[in-house]
Amino acid sequence: MGLKVYLSGEIHTDWREQITEGASGLDVEFSGPVTDHAASDDCGVAILGPEPDKFWHDRKGAQLNAIRTRKGIEEADVVVVRFGEQYKQWNAAFDAGYAAALGKALIVLHGPEHQHPLKEVDAAALAVAAEPRQVVEILRYVLTGTLPG
Repeated sequence: MGLKVYLSGEIHTDWREQITEGASGLDVEFSGPVTDHAASDDCGVAILGPEPDKFWHDRKGAQLNAIRTRKGIEEADVVVVRFGEQYKQWNAAFDAGYAAALGKALIVLHGPEHQHPLKEVDAAALAVAAEPRQVVEILRYVLTGTLPG
């Protein structure tokens, strides 16, 4: 039994690398959004043409990124959504809601500072982890039935 795992959420730390490296040897296929911030922000105008209004500039990029995000979430068995400390990730909250609406197995990853603001998102998740290593251990348990240690 293999798993397709979509890694959504903040792009400012190495949490994705921690999970993919920790899951080495497990039958897991990872996917996720474009994590090059500039490319993600500017893809719409780079492909579809310039926009003088920042609103339409951002909207073009968001719509193109949504094609990738929707496909990744729809094809995933498990969706991991990381909420970082530095920024409000409205897109991550949307991805968590989309995954929950599709009935995907959802793992939310965040620190204690987000327990209250994310209580509804956490309630929709099958697991709420505080550290990337916990996500790895969840994947290991699901795939092998073995506990850490």
